[in-house]
Amino acid sequence: MAGRRPGGPRSARHEAMNDSHIVDVAGYGVDPRPRAPAEDSRRGGPADDAPRRSEGKRTLGIVLVVIVVMVLLRVFVLGVYKIPSGSMRETIEIGDHVVTDRLAPGMVSLKRGDVIVFRDPAHWLAGDPERQSDDLIKRLIGLPGDSVACKGHGAPVTVNGVALDETSYIKPGGNPSDFAFKAKVSAGHVFVLGDNRSDSADSRYHADDGDGGLVPIGNVEGVAMLTIWPVGRLGVLKAHHEVFSAVPEGRV
Repeated sequence: MAGRRPGGPRSARHEAMNDSHIVDVAGYGVDPRPRAPAEDSRRGGPADDAPRRSEGKRTLGIVLVVIVVMVLLRVFVLGVYKIPSGSMRETIEIGDHVVTDRLAPGMVSLKRGDVIVFRDPAHWLAGDPERQSDDLIKRLIGLPGDSVACKGHGAPVTVNGVALDETSYIKPGGNPSDFAFKAKVSAGHVFVLGDNRSDSADSRYHADDGDGGLVPIGNVEGVAMLTIWPVGRLGVLKAHHEVFSAVPEGRV
């Protein structure tokens, strides 16, 4: 029986299969095609720079958005004021920085008890040589239509005939008012008092001015919400609306 020659058909097929397997393995391990520059991460080429540039643009965009939002809040929503006097002690001390909601009174209604910042309505600060601005800060006691009164000498302040218990915010040891007063709050105005009643030139002291000691609502710049400086004074400014919960609505 004749033997098979090495170069027969079976040998040829076997060698072809081996060659094909070698090519497949070589192709899996090594890509013979030249590399594009974008794929060369070792040299810090475009593959490295593109993500960094993209991330940098995103970060810059976020920073710009935050700045714009803060500016808009500062201009249209929030106000910051430094308090130069002691008329609101001990609620607010001299040198405190307070943040106000500037949406009031335009978009947010004023309420009795709100601590408000307002522009000098009738030269209230004319006799103060150390004034730093034309802004004042007091507590809103009477709304349009309210009748605000006090008999003085430690008697309580009344609003529409209801006596107020103001011990939650009046400076300890102080009286609601050392002297008697009576006021009818006209349309478009509010009546204000300082929490430090013995040292506050408020609506009581200006009954002879053009508005009878009242503050035009158009002069209100915002409702104080927070004390933000100094750090030890950080906190919420309470309106104590509950003090006025039994007060009926006034009539303009």
